[in-house]
Order: sequence, then structure tokens, then C-alpha cells
Amino acid sequence: MPVEVFVANEQTEKAVDCARWAELARAVLAAEGVRGDAELSVLFVDEATITALNERFLESTGPTDVLAFPIDEDQAVFGRSPDNGGSGPGWETAEDGSAPVLIGDVVICPAVAWRNAPEHAGSFDDEIALLLVHGILHLLGMDHERPAEAEAMEAREQELLDDLFRSKST
Repeated sequence: MPVEVFVANEQTEKAVDCARWAELARAVLAAEGVRGDAELSVLFVDEATITALNERFLESTGPTDVLAFPIDEDQAVFGRSPDNGGSGPGWETAEDGSAPVLIGDVVICPAVAWRNAPEHAGSFDDEIALLLVHGILHLLGMDHERPAEAEAMEAREQELLDDLFRSKST
């Protein structure tokens, strides 16, 4: 069974192509070795929503561009899970007909992405792609708390973007 990616646009400030971002998310998951009966949700939300989530879950003030919320806490049986995120590359879900593994939710605020894009990734689409990949990598266990982790995560983001997004954008 293929990995399911659900994308919902719950904001109206900036137009987003849900089908395009679902395709990129599926490609990233496949490139990271995610197979089997698994689900990922991507939500595009307004600034008020992301601010509330940021304050509630990260105890940070104000809006942010992306948040990642892992769902299944027991995924470690399928692979690695260093920070209670996803199980990482190479995991495969059980084929026993049980419920799908819920990888988690990536929540993106297009309004913040729009503001950050010129100084960060360049275009609005480049910024959304980066945020999506970044969020998915968090769900799969990558982090950027220490310099070595940040370097590895940024390198993987760029590889995935070059292979799966930029090659299709030109």
C-alpha cells in the first residue's frame, strides 16, 4: 500500500497548490525509504493558527514558518527514533492489516514563508518546498539542535530539493 499524504489549505492569504506539495511530500518520503501503510498530513494555516500552535507546543512567542508534530510514539519498533520523531529511512510498516503508521503533521504558514522567502530560499515556492522538506525530515528523526546535526539536516534538505524539486521547477 502506498504512503498517503493529505494536504489541506486552511488559510486564504496566499495561494498554495495542494496537489503540487502532496507530490513533493510523497517523493521526499520515498527518497527517505518510507514504505508501507503510512500517513502524513500537511496543513497550510494562517498566522493566528501557527502562532497559537507555536506558543502552546514550543512555548515560543509569535508566528513561525513551519512546525512538525510526530504522531505515532511507538514507531521505534520499525527503525530508529532518536528524538521521538519518525522512524527514519529504511523503515517499513507491518503488512498485517493493522492501522497505518501515522508519521505526523507538518504545519506551514504561507504568510510567514512569503515574508521570509526573499532573504531565505529566494522565491515563495522555493521557501514552501524548503519548509515542507524540513518538516518531513524532523518527523523522520532529523534535528538541528547541535551544529553537526544542523549541518547534516541542511545538507539532506538541499539534496532532496535539488533532486526532487529544483529539477522539476526548471
